Formats: sequence, structure tokens, C-alpha cells
Amino acid sequence: MSEHRRKPPQPQGGGRAANRRGQSGLSSGRRAAPRGATGSPSDAYGSEGEERPYSGRAEARRAAQKSGGGRRRAAEPGRGGRRGAPGGPNGPGRGRARTGPPGKKRVIDYPRAGKYGVARWVPSWKLVTGLFIGFFGSLVAVAGIAYAMVNVPDIAKTASAQNNVFYWADGSEMVATGGETNRQIVNLSQIPKNMQYAVISQENKTFETDSGIDPKGIARAVFNMARGGETQGGSTITQQYVKNAMLDDQSQTISRKFKEIFVSIKVGATKSKDEIMAGYLNSAYYGRGAYGIQAAARAYFNTDAVKLNAGQCAFLSAMLKGATYYDPAGATSIDPSATPEANSKRALGQMQNTLDKMVAYGHLDATERQKYTTLPKVQNPRSNSDLRGQTGYLVDLAKAYLINNKILTADQLQQGGYSIKTTFDKKKVKELEASVTKVQKANIKPKERPKTDTHVQFGGASVNPETGAIEAIYGGEDATKHFTDNADQTGAQVGSTFKPFVLAAAMKWGVRDKSLGPEQAQDERTQVSPKSLYSGKNRLKIKEYDGTIWKNDKGKEWLQTNDGNESYGTPPRYDIDLREAMRESVNSAFVQLGMDVGLDKVKAAAIDAGLKEDSLAGTSYPSFSIGISDPSAIRMAGAYATFAASGEQREPFSVKEVESKDGTIYTHEDKAKQAFTSQVADNVTDVLKTVVDKGTGTNAQLPGREVAGKTGTTDGNKSAWFVGYTPQLSTAITMFRYDDDESKKNRTFLEMYGTGGQKKIHGASFPSTIWHDYMEEALKGQEALKFPVPEPIGEIVNDVPSPTPTPTVSESEEATPTPTPTPSETLTSPTPTPTESCRFSWQCTDTGGTDTGGTDGGVTPSPTATETGGTGNSRGNGNGGLFGGQDGG
Repeated sequence: MSEHRRKPPQPQGGGRAANRRGQSGLSSGRRAAPRGATGSPSDAYGSEGEERPYSGRAEARRAAQKSGGGRRRAAEPGRGGRRGAPGGPNGPGRGRARTGPPGKKRVIDYPRAGKYGVARWVPSWKLVTGLFIGFFGSLVAVAGIAYAMVNVPDIAKTASAQNNVFYWADGSEMVATGGETNRQIVNLSQIPKNMQYAVISQENKTFETDSGIDPKGIARAVFNMARGGETQGGSTITQQYVKNAMLDDQSQTISRKFKEIFVSIKVGATKSKDEIMAGYLNSAYYGRGAYGIQAAARAYFNTDAVKLNAGQCAFLSAMLKGATYYDPAGATSIDPSATPEANSKRALGQMQNTLDKMVAYGHLDATERQKYTTLPKVQNPRSNSDLRGQTGYLVDLAKAYLINNKILTADQLQQGGYSIKTTFDKKKVKELEASVTKVQKANIKPKERPKTDTHVQFGGASVNPETGAIEAIYGGEDATKHFTDNADQTGAQVGSTFKPFVLAAAMKWGVRDKSLGPEQAQDERTQVSPKSLYSGKNRLKIKEYDGTIWKNDKGKEWLQTNDGNESYGTPPRYDIDLREAMRESVNSAFVQLGMDVGLDKVKAAAIDAGLKEDSLAGTSYPSFSIGISDPSAIRMAGAYATFAASGEQREPFSVKEVESKDGTIYTHEDKAKQAFTSQVADNVTDVLKTVVDKGTGTNAQLPGREVAGKTGTTDGNKSAWFVGYTPQLSTAITMFRYDDDESKKNRTFLEMYGTGGQKKIHGASFPSTIWHDYMEEALKGQEALKFPVPEPIGEIVNDVPSPTPTPTVSESEEATPTPTPTPSETLTSPTPTPTESCRFSWQCTDTGGTDTGGTDGGVTPSPTATETGGTGNSRGNGNGGLFGGQDGG
């Protein structure tokens, strides 16, 4: 049969479908539905073109439903298929499928029946209203259940902080602290009205009339948390009281915030304002381990709460904002910016603002307010006698490490419950303290020499080169009396102990080619050998790397002096190699070397070694190379440890492991980086060995051991250092005079001429003696290891040096960044190597073996600070923080 046979013509009157409908209607004994009910657009007209009574499918369908045709069609088989498809019990028929009996109303009419297009999807007002009522009713039900389930907090259960237990490196317990019972609940009648009105005026002026919650503040806090921002505290006193009391759950989540809201509502509804105020002031944390107003009054003023005056009350209300940044004693171990000076300024400003508001709101008489314009006198911030001696410094150092490295927060440490395993070696800590005490008691006599021996301070730190662990520190005489940790921050310039970083930079990057322009010279460099020659002439005119004379912004030339105004090297050029220049600590040679390398590279080398950038002075002046920066003893010990470890730098750390009740939450991981090649680092070490073997550091010699180190003395004799190391241990010792009287403003470092009975304090004197005595005991019983033999490095720069011009001295030429002592105080004669009869060279006649490169800064006859632009360090004294910098280590 042909594949293209024609289909037989369809019969008139609607086709096969119509015939079927007709047959179906006859066979059922019922009259067929009107044709228009089928919904076909053409069904309004008959086969012969007469007009039907229905104008469209919808009207036909409604008519069919009314007549029952719709129900009959729903029952007929095959009515739900495609148009024109064959019918039958198993095949689809003409029309639309229906899911239920027509005419039955749905509970939720959505999408809307009888609507088409966009209108079908627009909900009716009845639906919207119903959903809103249902949603609101659900919230009310949930809120009611939540309100019923929460409990009003019991003030007696607050402030139940646990101890943190600190352990020595060997696992033995050092101290348990942090959970001292420093709290006593008092009645509202024992809390001065001034204290109540101070917190009301500053924190919640509508406290006496509000409902206990601040909807705007809550919405702001929830929104901030939802987008991942920091959480916010309660906006009302009631909410803050609830927050303080909910010690069972200190998580910062949206669910906890909602829980606080319901508890606050319940507290506001069930407790009086007096009860809420008493609860808040008795549960709040005021710093210094003090929970509650009574403990705070004792911690700061050693008095009872009921005796506090308006000024003291306003002061304590400031402590509620965070004692870390408002306690006048400072908290630099946690944040370097929280210095005593900065905290005092913040506290005074906050206190005055509170008093002003108390007057404005009618809570304090203006005349009474005028009595309190300065900070009240506060007492010793340490209440735990177990933190005396070095223990307090050790605990502060460990806490600061945890906080600054985001291992634990200050709030978590405050709550306690942690076992903290430190790196501190109990034996070494005691030996370092004993060595300092021995020298101090034997030589520093403030009663006999009040003008020279008062305010003398020492600091020290030991770092393990193989791990970076801080094994010992000396922070001061007693942590309960002297609050600044002298191991971690002092602001004392390091002097000539900075010179090894200049040498390392010259070996790592090399000196610039003098014949090239500035940009090209950065790439064309010559690596320096320790045999390179530089001028050791006193009052040397310092040049730019290209040979032009260096001048400051006022056109002044720089004349670099050496300690004792002595020249070194072979006349007339005074050539001296870098090894010899380091041995004698010759300033002029290293200042010029720094200029040839570039002070930016010198700074980079210091940072690579481990110093913090914010502890380094600016590089605008040549004296940068001879130690006008003020890194901490910890950082200096760590940086020298980089040389001891053949160039591997490790961040100093003080905590090995932290455990909570849930297990170990932190374990230190060794993350060493190669700051210098072993060739560079080992050559620096070899040069520094010369300093100890037969240079300014001979006092630090340890029989049978190889020692590398460097002395340092600063301009004006305001600080002295010795930093040295063996393969197993690197230690830095500093000495300075610093008036730490909190009542004085603009405190400065004091000169040390005559201190300890010495004409002048050098790194070769007391600091090296302390270093020697300590290291001798600290290394007792350990194998005497040797340093690696260095590989030859670099080229001999200036092997055929050009003639050095003789400087013309004039009153206009200047150099030193700080005022200098009189000639009678500074001039010393070069002395021979100390004789065997003198144990320590600085104890011999004429101070043999002194740090002859110690007066750093380039002395001229009459310099002034304004002419020289200062030291290039605009930060002033006291910068530092954790390990000498803000990001910790």
C-alpha cells in the first residue's frame, strides 16, 4: 500500500470527535452536552455557521457545570487528553484534566481559580490578611513559650570565673590565676547614688522609665551579627545585667541574643529597678579581677563602695567600658596602644564626660562637679600575691601571646578554665633574676648616689634558636611594683647592637655601584666580604653611595664621630676592614656602609631577622645604622637567634599548648623561614665571635664555649646593651635609667654618667657581666657546641680606596640626633686588651675594653635636636608592645 495514501475525508458536523460524543450520549441514554461546552473557539458556531449561545470556552464551561454536563464529562473516560487525540478507556480525550470534583472550594485559593495571566498569581487581600494573622499569632505563641521557659538569673551565681593554670616548660605548675574570689555582693543602700547615676547618665538615661530593652539597639545588634559582623552588647542596663549574669552561655550567636532579649523582658517585668541596678553593679567586671562595685572600690581605691565620691564613681563607670583601655596602670602586654599615658587620657576624658552628663541630667550639682577635674589616685593594680617577682611578667606575656595571636580572647581568659603550658624554663628564669640582682645590689646604690643611681632599670630575655621558644625573661624588680615588662618593651635605643643587621644587609644585597644612577644601582650590586675596607676616621664626612656628601633637609653635612672621638685604621685614609670595625664598634665605618647598601635594605635585613617594623626608627638619617631604634629585649634575642640558626628565623613564642575541659585547643607549630642564607648568617656569626674573643665583648667569654655577640651604648649614655648567643641560646640584656613615676608627664630616659660608680655605662660593663653570669649557669651541663664554619662570601669592597677628604669642622656642621655630654664626660682614651689580672675589662683601670663605638649618633661640637631633625624616630619613647611590636609573635 502506498505510504502516501490519502486520508478519507472527515464527516461534516465536527469530525470523529463529535461523532464519538454523539454516540456516547446516545449509548448512555442521555442528551449530549451542548457543543459550546467543549471549549473550542469554533464551537460557538454550528456546522452550517449558525451562531451558538456561548461566546467562549469559559462561558461554555460554566454553562456545562450548571447543567451537570461538567460532572458527566468528568466521569467519561478519556476526557483529559490532547485535543484531537483518540478517546477510549485508555487514551486521552478532548478537554482539560481535573484533580477533583468541580465546584469544591479550596482552603487556600492560590494560585487563584478563575484568574488568568498575572492576576492568577496575585494573592487576594483575604489570603494576605489571613497569612499575616497566622504569622503574627505564631510569633506570639513562640514568644510566650520562650518567655515561660527562660529563668531570671541569680546574681549569686555570677562572676564564678575559674582559674587558669600556667605551667613551666617542664610541666610543673607555675601559678593558678584568673579566678580569684574578688567579689562581694552589697545592697543597693551601700552603693552611692553617684555611682548609680553615673552609669545611668553614661549608659542608659531612660533606665528609670524604660521597659528594659531597646528595640533599635536589638535590631542593630541582630543585623550586625547576621551579616557576620562583631556582636554588640546590651543597650540598656537591664540587658547588660542579663548579659553579665548569663555566664553559662557566653557564645556570640543570634539565638543567644534572642535569649537575652526574653530574659531581659522577664527581668524587667518581675524585678524592680532597684533590684536591677543592684544586680548590674554587683555583677559587672571593672578590670583588675574585680567583679562588682565593692571589689572594684577595693581594687582601685582600697576603700568600701559606700565611701566612693562622685569623681571615683565616674572613674569606675569608665572602667565598665573596658579596663584594658581605661585603667591608668596600662595593659601594654595585651595591646601596645594601652599605655599608662594613653589609658589615663582616655579615662580622664570619659570621667569628665560622665560628670558633665550627670550635671546635665540633674543628678549632680555643678558646684560639686567642679571638685573632680583630675583622675583620682589609684593603687597597685596587682591583687594576687602569687604574681610577685617575675611570675606576673611571665603570666602577662603568655596571656598577651594568646590574645594577640587570636588563640583565646580576653573574655575567655577572664572566664578561665584553661591549662596553659608555657615555654618558660624555671631554672633559667631564676638564674637570670639572680644575675641581675647580684649586679644591681653590688653596684647600684641610690641612697649613696641619688643623682646617678636612682631609676636604674634592667631587662633581659633568652630565646632558643632551634625553636623560637622564649625560655626566660627579666621584666623588672617585681611585677607587683614595677608594671612595665622591661623584657617586652622599654623604648630604650639599642645602639651598636644594631650593627650586625647592617653587615647582614651588605652580605645579602651588596653595596650599590657608585658609577650608576639610583634606579640602575639598585640592581647592580657587589656582595660584601668581611675583609672589605671602610674608613674608621673620627668625624668622618658621610657620603651618599655615589660619593656626594650627604646633607640633611637644611643643607647640613653629617660628621660621624666614634666613641671617645678616636679614629681607627691606618692613616692617612684610616682604612679598617669590617671585621675589625665590628670588633672595635667603629661608628663611622658602619654608618658609611649603611649608606652604600641603602638604609631601606638595612631596615629590611633587621625585619627579616625578626625585629618588628613599628619598633624601628625612620631611615631619613645616616644614624639609623647605629641603633636609634628601640626593639625589645625579646626581639633582639630572637633576631640574633636567627644568626645562631644559620639564617632560619622563628617568631619568639611563649605558649606551647592550651587545654580546656574539652581537650587540646592549641598546639604550637614550628614555622621557620629562611631569612638569610647560611653563608650570610654564618659569616655574621664569625664576625661577632671576634667581638667576644678580642673586642668590646670580652667580658662575655664563656670558657670552653664559642660565643658571638655585640655591645651597644647609645648617644647621651641613656641605655646600654649586650646581645650574644651560643648555638643553643640567644640572650639580650639591657640597662637604662627611666623615671616611671606615673604622676609625671613627658617622662624621659636619664643619662647614666656616673651610674654604678662608672664614668660611663657601656654594653661591655654591667650588661655583659649579667649576660656572662646568667649564661654560665643556664648552659651548665649542656654540650659545648661549635658554630658552623662559614663559607667565604663576597668581594673585598674598597680594596684600593679613594682618598678620604679631611673634613672641615665648623659650628654649622652637625650630626648627632640628640644633645651630647660635655667633652670631659665623653672623652676616653683607647686602651689595650685587659690584662689577666682583671676578670672583667670594665673593672680595670681606665675602663679597658670599653665599647669604643658606643656613642652612637654622630657627635659634633654644638648640635641641636631641631637642626638634626631628631633621631628619625618620631614615635618617642616607650614604643613596643608584645615582643617589641603590636601584632605580637
